[in-house]
Amino acid sequence: MVSTDVVFGFGAHSRIDERAELLRMAQEADRAGLDLFSLSDHPYLAERLDAYATIGYVLGRTERLAGFANVTNLPTRPAPMLARAVTTLSALSDGRIVLGMGAGGLWDRIADMGVPRLSPGDAVDAFEEAITLVKALSGGGEPVSFTGRHYRVDQIEPAPVAAPPVWTGSVGAKSLAATGRVADGWLPGHAADWLSDRYRRSRPIIDEAAVKAGRDPREIRTVFNFPGRITDQPLAATRDGDGRWIGGSTEQWIEELTTAIVDHGASGFMLFSPEGGTPDALSLGRWANEIVPAVREASKQDVTAS
Repeated sequence: MVSTDVVFGFGAHSRIDERAELLRMAQEADRAGLDLFSLSDHPYLAERLDAYATIGYVLGRTERLAGFANVTNLPTRPAPMLARAVTTLSALSDGRIVLGMGAGGLWDRIADMGVPRLSPGDAVDAFEEAITLVKALSGGGEPVSFTGRHYRVDQIEPAPVAAPPVWTGSVGAKSLAATGRVADGWLPGHAADWLSDRYRRSRPIIDEAAVKAGRDPREIRTVFNFPGRITDQPLAATRDGDGRWIGGSTEQWIEELTTAIVDHGASGFMLFSPEGGTPDALSLGRWANEIVPAVREASKQDVTAS
């Protein structure tokens, strides 16, 4: 099951010829006690592994690690079929699945797949409808009929499996508000972190929409895609001139992430390489075996002390 505590994982943008290395890294992460791995979802790129086929395969070869598409390319994966896919993965893996959701970004390539192009506003409307519909088609109960602008189902029985947590990659104000109304988590776009202007401008939109919808904003976790390098020696500066994290020694990572949890309410971190791609095996090992256990312990002690 996906933990409700602070979660730690790694992200990958894996090619077909990297399949063996991805599985090896996922199994190492599983043994080391990481919570999550993620794959990007760009089905128009022939050299990339398909996100959902790969997630299912990796879940079958691990025991505790959860997986998700970071984030699902929704326009190419219609919501009713997506609901069936994620509830099946949840049933097969004992709940080790998160549904990462996006409205669609690279519309020129999405349209190349034969998908009708949507305006930005319509894409967000479809995104919110999709989250609502996936949740409605999960958890059992009476047959569902739904008529929206973009989706319609008639008397479709929900799967007898709870919906997985839904985390979005919302960026614009309309999409952020939709996250506040219907989602369970948020992955800030462009690898923005808790000190960024993007985060400071965006999170209040989510919180305000959640309150208006009668929800507690604290139920919507923020999980950060967090690129950076892990160095043998401390760096003089762990952030660049624009304030973006660049990395540092294990001690500097531990201090930074503990502060993010205790002072800024961070709910999770996905390690990426400094360039935003798949981390190398050495960095993943240091992340899983040195940094994450220490951050878990330090943040627990700080919360207890406060």
